Amino acid sequence: MSGKAERVQTIFSTIAPRYDLVNDVMTFGQARAWRNKLVRLSGARAGMSVLDVATGTGDLAIVFKKAIGSSGKVVGVDFCAGMLDFAPAKAQSKNLEVTFKLGDAMALEFADSSFDVVSIAYGIRNVTDAAKAIREMARVIKPGGKFMVLETGRSIWPVYGQAVDFYCAKVMPVMGGFLSGSKDAYKYLDSSSKDFPYGAKFVEMLKKEGGFGSVIAYPLFGGVSYIYECTKPQQLS
Repeated sequence: MSGKAERVQTIFSTIAPRYDLVNDVMTFGQARAWRNKLVRLSGARAGMSVLDVATGTGDLAIVFKKAIGSSGKVVGVDFCAGMLDFAPAKAQSKNLEVTFKLGDAMALEFADSSFDVVSIAYGIRNVTDAAKAIREMARVIKPGGKFMVLETGRSIWPVYGQAVDFYCAKVMPVMGGFLSGSKDAYKYLDSSSKDFPYGAKFVEMLKKEGGFGSVIAYPLFGGVSYIYECTKPQQLS
């Protein structure tokens, strides 16, 4: 395991017990709305199969399960056992059957073309090799299927962007530290956001590495986050 992977695993294990609370507080509840929008854009419907990578405590996997119903299958994988520990009980409390297991985004234990939809929310920037992870996730998507990404970006509005930068750099670590007990974890999450490509640059990366025929970027809150809707080409006849 690389140094980055070990650091990320330690960080998320540390904040796991209060991750959901901190996420809601620091995004002012918007994270929930963005997950719901991602699922709508994916076109997920009854009977489909969905893989949620870097599923964490299972929130996005649960939204997908609500969309596809009992006839569909949702699998959530994460490489941090500390985060994953909270997911099964959360799904069970809503009477939803979701399979959760340990898994690495760069080496998924699924056959080619296994899922109608593959998703990853606020996880791709934490992977040791994002390009490799994109190729691996694209591999397990069925032809014509969707790859859905929710990830941080940078505001396209200068003054608003400065306010967001200040909030992320100064307020978020203090607030996150107070609520979770780990200020350093939220300093890392801010720095990892700044270092990761977004918008047009990430669209280019998704097309190049994943081979997606269509990639649409939807800016959220002026670009502080993005949803990327990627479509895998149909096989040639």
